[in-house]
Amino acid sequence: QVQLVESGGGLVQAGGSLRLSCAASGNIFSINAMGWYRQAPGKQRELVAHITSGGSTNYADSVKGRFTISRDNAKNTVYLQMNSLKPEDTAVYYCNAGVTYYSAYGYRTGDYWGQGTQVTVSS
Repeated sequence: QVQLVESGGGLVQAGGSLRLSCAASGNIFSINAMGWYRQAPGKQRELVAHITSGGSTNYADSVKGRFTISRDNAKNTVYLQMNSLKPEDTAVYYCNAGVTYYSAYGYRTGDYWGQGTQVTVSS
């Protein structure tokens, strides 16, 4: 019923920037909190940044001051602007959203993940 599609990953040199996008589609009634997570090889998935439906944000300490999360509610899209990238930012980045959607059985709420996009930062 709901899909999240990410884009914007790639290879960049240390100190460079990338902007990730994640668009939600489907029978969406509303989107609650949205977030970006990442998982590096051999490590657990970790929260990078989070934004509520009202626009309140929080960040992992490791990315504060370098990454900015934002959302466009009209487009059902969340963004992650990543500046001053470091090799340790290399990971697969996933978006996540809590979505209320229409179904044949009425409104339902689910937690959805994108397929992931690779970000590689070279030193």
